[in-house]
Amino acid sequence: MKSSFRPLVLTVMAFGLAGATIAQEAPPAPAPNPEESQPAPPESPAPAPVDAPPAASAATDAPAATEVPAVPAMTPDQYIGNPEYMLNIDLSTGGRVVIQLYPNVAPNHVDRLKQLARAGFYDGVKFHRVIDGFMAQTGDPTATGQGGSQLPDLKAEFNVTPHLRGTLSMARAESEDSANSQFFIMLQPRFALDRRYTAFGRVVSGMQYVDAIQKGEPPAVMSRMVQVSVAADNKPVPPASALVEAVPAPTAAPTVDELNAPINP
Repeated sequence: MKSSFRPLVLTVMAFGLAGATIAQEAPPAPAPNPEESQPAPPESPAPAPVDAPPAASAATDAPAATEVPAVPAMTPDQYIGNPEYMLNIDLSTGGRVVIQLYPNVAPNHVDRLKQLARAGFYDGVKFHRVIDGFMAQTGDPTATGQGGSQLPDLKAEFNVTPHLRGTLSMARAESEDSANSQFFIMLQPRFALDRRYTAFGRVVSGMQYVDAIQKGEPPAVMSRMVQVSVAADNKPVPPASALVEAVPAPTAAPTVDELNAPINP
């Protein structure tokens, strides 16, 4: 038994040594090549995640103009004191009213007023509705409160600007999106109008000429805007002779003959 078992053991040991030698002499497997193991970058941007809004629908899904200004909101240093956003209204009550416009809260309304002013639309237009202690309304060339420009009505741009004394705000009909060319200037604060009418400017000088506007619904004598211009256009103030109110002809006193005339039955 001993003589037959020893050769078998030696044979097994020989095979084991040979296998170990082969394992040590075999070259190691090559390490992964990053350039070959990673996919090539796509030529177009990768698709957005499923729960992200697709970029293509940004224009169709954008909020309406009544919620977001048509242009990016401006900062005060861009429009305060900037002649492009200042309105000059020369009144028949004797002088120039300067209004600071607020394009940061109502860019479309500011653009409309500037467009009409530069077209000469407001020159000579009267204040047809003026309520003492409340506001002075104008912007209707027919002076009836029913007229406006040929431009389409504006969408409302309601904002947090309060209706203080001197605030410039847009008149409208029952519909919120019916403002066109008529506007009013506040004579006294009226906060009930806030967020119901589009406020988009305020008087910075010449409020005494606004206070002097003839009162009435309509006034017996209507004050008027002699000239309306954007300050950047540098239009001079009209001569003093042009900044006067139209005075109705005085009623003639009855004559002696009229006083003595018989009364017709």
